[in-house]
Amino acid sequence: MGKQTRRDFLKVTAAIGGTAAGITALTPKQAKAASPEILSEDRMGVLVDTTVCIGCRRCEWMCKKVHGYDAGDIETYSNEEVFGRMRRPQNEGYTVLNRYDNTKNPITPYHVKVQCMHCDRPACVSACIVGAFTKTEKGAVIWDTDKCIGCRYCMVACPFQIPTFEYDKAIEPDIRKCDFCYERTAEGLLPGCVDICPVEALTYGKRRDLITIAEKRMKLYPDRYINRIFGHTEVGGTSWMYLAGKDFSELDFPKLSDAPAPGVSESIQHGIFAYFVPPLALYALLGGIMWVTKNKEKKSGEEE
Repeated sequence: MGKQTRRDFLKVTAAIGGTAAGITALTPKQAKAASPEILSEDRMGVLVDTTVCIGCRRCEWMCKKVHGYDAGDIETYSNEEVFGRMRRPQNEGYTVLNRYDNTKNPITPYHVKVQCMHCDRPACVSACIVGAFTKTEKGAVIWDTDKCIGCRYCMVACPFQIPTFEYDKAIEPDIRKCDFCYERTAEGLLPGCVDICPVEALTYGKRRDLITIAEKRMKLYPDRYINRIFGHTEVGGTSWMYLAGKDFSELDFPKLSDAPAPGVSESIQHGIFAYFVPPLALYALLGGIMWVTKNKEKKSGEEE
């Protein structure tokens, strides 16, 4: 009778082990999303000329208004006290401006707009284990809040530290970031920030055309610009690109290689899941052990 119990135990644990292994085997490769391999040659982008921006912050006001947040009185955005510290996009403000000294002309400081860069090979898309993020053919990186499980891997993976999380919401918190005014552009409208810019510091158009425009400006005005387009090749290229009058490192841009960011995020993700056993597998194993133990006790009682 003892041999039969041992045999039953081995059968059950083997079956459970196979189930657990099967479930675990799905996680490293199949749990991650992937960026589309084919992007349209006509995908859109924005060229930001930091030497033209006057720091009016109307883009901040318009961004809130377009996305349904309380934007307040536009005149209050003339307050320059906010430039006393570096700011990052927030849950209810997907873009912000920061101010930097201009040693060439101190009376006209540089202003840098910060928002999602909408990478061609987005790390957030690759890192999302439920496929909530999507890189659209036309360039925007959007997300589905119904799919999001709040793991926040996108926040860890983003090389620009852009996605934010609604920590203050106890029920159904979401990830938030610039969506490139996806609904507006789908209707043929300009992104809100581009539409309201009074000095045309933001140029919206086909990405390849924007690169040509930027190269012409640098060639015509070599004293005005450094010879670099940020976002042209960084992390495989981004939809938002920048021109500047001084080194981008002095404007708080991250130092990045040309290698697409998903290579890093996928390595992190595979490391996380390499030895991960899903709860279902653990419950199955524990349930099997309990079944064997209970069955053994029952048989022992019958023998007595």
